[in-house]
Amino acid sequence: MRQSADGAATAAGRQRLPGSPPLGQLVLKIHSRCDLLCDHCYVYQHADQSWRNRPTYIRPETVRAVAGRLAEYARSWALESVSVILHGGEPLLVGPARLRDICAELTRTLSPLTALDLRMHTNAVTLNRQHLDVCREFGVRVSVSLDGDRAANDRHRLDRRGRSSHDRVVRGIRLLQEPEYRHLFSGVLCTVDVANDPVAVHDALTELAPPRIDYLLPHSTWDSPPPNPAGATTPYADWLLAVFDRWEQQGRPMPVRTFESVLSTLRGGPPLTEALGLAPSDLAVIETDGAFEQADWLKTAYAGAPETGYDVFRHGFAEFAAHPGVQARQAGLDGLSDTCRRCPVVRSCGGGLYGHRYSSENGFDNPSVFCGDLRSLVEGVADRVTDRSFSPAVLGTARLAWAQLELDRLLLRRAQEQLAAEPDWADAWRLLLALDADPGTAPHLDEVLAHPYVRTSLQRSLHGPADTARFMALAAAAALRAGVPATLSWDQPGTRLHLPTWGTYRLDAPGRIEVTVAPDAFRVRGGGPDPDPAGTRVGLDGGPASVRWRPLGRVLAQDGPLVDDADPCRDCYPVAVAPPLMCGEFTERLSRAYELLAKEAPRRHSDPDVFRPTVLTPLEAGSGLVLGAHGFGALGVAVDVTPEEFARELPRIGRRARLTALRETADLHRPGSPAGALLDLADEELGREAYDRAAGALTALTLLPEDELTETGAVLLARMWSQWADRPA
Repeated sequence: MRQSADGAATAAGRQRLPGSPPLGQLVLKIHSRCDLLCDHCYVYQHADQSWRNRPTYIRPETVRAVAGRLAEYARSWALESVSVILHGGEPLLVGPARLRDICAELTRTLSPLTALDLRMHTNAVTLNRQHLDVCREFGVRVSVSLDGDRAANDRHRLDRRGRSSHDRVVRGIRLLQEPEYRHLFSGVLCTVDVANDPVAVHDALTELAPPRIDYLLPHSTWDSPPPNPAGATTPYADWLLAVFDRWEQQGRPMPVRTFESVLSTLRGGPPLTEALGLAPSDLAVIETDGAFEQADWLKTAYAGAPETGYDVFRHGFAEFAAHPGVQARQAGLDGLSDTCRRCPVVRSCGGGLYGHRYSSENGFDNPSVFCGDLRSLVEGVADRVTDRSFSPAVLGTARLAWAQLELDRLLLRRAQEQLAAEPDWADAWRLLLALDADPGTAPHLDEVLAHPYVRTSLQRSLHGPADTARFMALAAAAALRAGVPATLSWDQPGTRLHLPTWGTYRLDAPGRIEVTVAPDAFRVRGGGPDPDPAGTRVGLDGGPASVRWRPLGRVLAQDGPLVDDADPCRDCYPVAVAPPLMCGEFTERLSRAYELLAKEAPRRHSDPDVFRPTVLTPLEAGSGLVLGAHGFGALGVAVDVTPEEFARELPRIGRRARLTALRETADLHRPGSPAGALLDLADEELGREAYDRAAGALTALTLLPEDELTETGAVLLARMWSQWADRPA
């Protein structure tokens, strides 16, 4: 008996799975016909032919019902944003006027409740300025289907008269790239055909300079397997890896979502596409008649596969989200076949696209029909990106700290690329270069760069706009530490000016400020509606303190860790930070903890390879000791931690900090290898002095194939065995 699309989730019932995310993406079919006749289209060329009975275009009353239902759902979940992808068929066939009405209704209903992310997926054959003017008015981002150069594209993507679509699609892309529309172009989607030359396809797409490329496997099932004209073992992996090599050779000129998803999951990050990884689906589809459907690529399985029996006139998104078929795509590892659960690359592959698992014999309880290709792709990428050269950072804390500092410098250079267009930044960058070039001042710059929360701001600049004010303050702090006179001006967005490694200065109001640095002092002008023209001088030489200035404290002597409870980047912990402290009780308690460490474990406390946090930040009560997300040396400490608890836990958590920092600067194993979890386990058990369990993990590491560990990882394993051998009798 054939299993239905929701049969794989029958046990889940009609309640939402624990931890499953709310729906955040809606594919809205606004036209059910197309002006191309692509022979690989899942809507028109596969088992499900329900498009024949749909309205040609979506009616206004249906759009209103969709918008109302989605608004109701967004309100109930307090969603920060929702994404609506206008789709078809070919959505441009609704015409500019209807397109505008649809966008206006969605915007009018949803924008007061949540951030609306409007997108459109099109073949761009008829894309014109009237369409794009509507897209510009409502911020609709546009992605375009194109399968490569003319020969590759026209193998499948011909119009209804058998004519090439290539030149018309490229014309649409060129229009999208004109200055007034360029910000709307979100990328190109390309369906893989292994009969095409992979490098020629990729070069043709990169020549168009899209902001992103997404390579899609052709929709196939075990009953209707993908084409394999050459009879190769893993033809699709071979094709994609050839593209990966070309992409690497080009210097990765734009993101390629398939590759970036694999790279992300191999390093422990999230998947970036529904076709890969274990992230639960958050997608709904609504057809032109208002019917709720599951992901519409399920049309490749059998007639009626995506159907739910729900529609927007009688049902809401919450009911749709509880449908067993939806839950089947939210079950993660538990929703996969036994074969997939045993696979070493399952975290990256995720069993592939749900529809590609179908067979009439077992329903969706199968690996992907592309199983061999997906494993070969993940392992091929892992092999290509593994740095097997030896890193001295594994040999001791001093070398690890140096490697971490080099990483900070690399990140600062990347931030500089974003900041270069900021007029205020030029003076700060010249100052930093001068400090770095002078052997007498370079160590002072290093001290500021090594502040763990500087790493946090550098990391954040990679994923969003660089915080100009933050980096201006960094330059001022470095000049102050080096005793080098300097004057810098910038727009300060808040009232707290934080100088890394120094402290926080309170302004009267946000605004334009000028910071002048002199040996042992600095002066701030501006930052208020009626600022003192002379500004406020803050002396750092033991003179009278300014009421505006709150310096950082230290635990123990001058070389002890800073207590930084005011840095804006101190929110890099998975638990809440405590508000800035107004007394020295926290510092006094930590001082007693360090005295206890020196007394009870003098050998370990004096060992140069022991982790020593450089910055301590108070966290909410009950949190214990917590490592920061970025930056070697950051340690969060709950305000109620006792000296005894701190002294007991610091060695264990310090080991984890060192291993985390080492991973940031060197590859220890092939990404995605089981060696990663075994290294974590061995390190944790050594830190707990659970030597029998540590020996089990170390033995398992030793028995792995030789190429699983890099040279650096092998040295780390040898050092762990040495630590195990030196265990107390």
